[in-house]
Amino acid sequence: MKLVGKLDSPYVRRVAISLTLMEVPFEHVSLSVFQDEAAFVAINPVLKAPSLMTEDGTVLMESTLILDHIEHGLPPARRLMPEDAPDRTQVLHTLGFALVAADKAVQLVYERTRRPPDRQYQPWAERIVDQVHAAFSMLDARYARCAGDWLLGTVSQADISTAVAWTFARNEIPDIMTGDAYPALLRLAARAEALPAFLKWQPK
Repeated sequence: MKLVGKLDSPYVRRVAISLTLMEVPFEHVSLSVFQDEAAFVAINPVLKAPSLMTEDGTVLMESTLILDHIEHGLPPARRLMPEDAPDRTQVLHTLGFALVAADKAVQLVYERTRRPPDRQYQPWAERIVDQVHAAFSMLDARYARCAGDWLLGTVSQADISTAVAWTFARNEIPDIMTGDAYPALLRLAARAEALPAFLKWQPK
């Protein structure tokens, strides 16, 4: 299998880390949807990162769908989504906020770097900032209530995606994401980023 996309994308990174933790072998093809457009179009004409090329040549996209496909073929012990219904609901609840946080942070980066300054609409940017803070506030409150290091005691997809979203936001919009406001997320990210799978797949 080949995972296509740059690690500066939180979605590409969450897939790379997850596959590593689930012990699923893959090759990382570091292509940018902007700088490597022609090469990326040859793999996926809609220019969507991450894209996963399966062993039979099928191209999958959207990080959550890719991870669902991979987990479907693994024994429960290697999966990052719990089978127990109450635990799964808790992970999905937390994961939803993590993906929103990542999505809004990416939107803000694109608004700042891809849209010409004279075309930027400040009320829209302020709305995105509010959404980023709302998502991270919910996540910080959730992890502040954790009895252990992780949401369910062992690493789950909620922990991975929350830490990846937080690291992305801290790296890309540091003027907005100050650590003092989210101490529980700082602690979570420090634990996660020390794991070998996180260290292996660092954003450039």
